[in-house]
Amino acid sequence: MAIFSKDGESSENGRGAAIAASTSLSIIAAGTTIEGDITTEGVIRIEGRVEGAVKAGRQVLVGRQGEVRGDVTTREAVVGGKITGAVVASERLEVQGTSTILGDITTKAIAVVEGGKINGTVHITDARDAAMAPSSLTPAVAVVR
Repeated sequence: MAIFSKDGESSENGRGAAIAASTSLSIIAAGTTIEGDITTEGVIRIEGRVEGAVKAGRQVLVGRQGEVRGDVTTREAVVGGKITGAVVASERLEVQGTSTILGDITTKAIAVVEGGKINGTVHITDARDAAMAPSSLTPAVAVVR
């Protein structure tokens, strides 16, 4: 099955581009600072610093030296560095032993490795509530300080 026709246009009406976007990997390298919001349909790995919101359709990975100063919204997040802002992971959040999250968390499932730090409210939601913003939820399930 060909993705492109003879004239270079997609033969699948953009479906190939949508698949490529959802499986793409963007990397913010160590020593790099981004000022502004980032949006992707795929995966973003942050080893540097982002000052702004990060939205990824699939996954956000924050390395040990990575730092985000802004809200993070994604399906799955793995944090090894520092986030200062709200984290909304509709499916799963992994807080590694080297990480610090300073902000409220909303997720369906969370794993916190010994040494991981959370200073905020953790909201555990079921699948139909995962899209709700942290401010619209009622009492916290767990508060970790």
